[in-house]
Amino acid sequence: MVGLSEGEKQFLRGGIEQDLRSDGRTRHQFRSVYVETGVIPQANGSARVRLGATEVIASIKAELGKPSLLHPDKGKVSIFVDCSPTAAAIYGGKGGEELSMELSVALERCLLGGKSGAGAAIDLSSLVLVEGKVCWDLYIDALVVSSDGNLLDSLAAAIKAALSNTGLPKVNVVLGASPEEQPEVDVSDEEFLQFDTSTVPAIITLTKVGKHYIVDATSEEESQMNSAVSVSVNRNGQICGLTKRGGAGLDPSVILDMVSVAKHVSQQFTSDLDSEIAAAEASDE
Repeated sequence: MVGLSEGEKQFLRGGIEQDLRSDGRTRHQFRSVYVETGVIPQANGSARVRLGATEVIASIKAELGKPSLLHPDKGKVSIFVDCSPTAAAIYGGKGGEELSMELSVALERCLLGGKSGAGAAIDLSSLVLVEGKVCWDLYIDALVVSSDGNLLDSLAAAIKAALSNTGLPKVNVVLGASPEEQPEVDVSDEEFLQFDTSTVPAIITLTKVGKHYIVDATSEEESQMNSAVSVSVNRNGQICGLTKRGGAGLDPSVILDMVSVAKHVSQQFTSDLDSEIAAAEASDE
């Protein structure tokens, strides 16, 4: 936790009250986002994202698998987050494990929808090659390298950038003589299909400090929060998921207002992130 003196707390809260935060931003302004793609050569796709002093890396590993019996028309995606003890002292041991689990669950809720995949921001049906027989299993691993607040939004941005960098090998499938037979698959070493990230949303976390809520909170600002609501919004302004943390209850009208702010803020952040991803991809070529 960030230890602030009483004077520092008052300065921080006073700035937010006046819409001028200690780093010069307004309440609804993100720090500059920086993206680098292709940072892990052995992965199918990878990216590093920096928001201020928060830095995270995401990598994608794609393997051929079999759809589940419950959802034969959908592929599978798993998300694992690791909070490196070098990112912050509190991530050593149990603290890091608990936060890693909390972040993994929040990302799955915001990006993968419910258990059935309904409302999923990542299109799981696009990962099926033969219904009930062959699909892609995507393993998303994310690492928190350094932490200065707003980890969830940073991780979601890195996952989107890594998926943009992901090429799935072209697969030729030869069906067996009978429906029971498992098809033969031939995986290309040369032809790759670009993963479509047009539906992958940004996550916008609104952190309530005093009477106001701010986006892209730093660690110092998070130490003063009453509660936080994270909203995943796609480029069409549709809400794909919502998750809340912090003990303080929120009035439904406040949550509606927060969702409205998230939708508005997401337009600029998504535009900045997409520009950064495009620039990173261009420099990789």
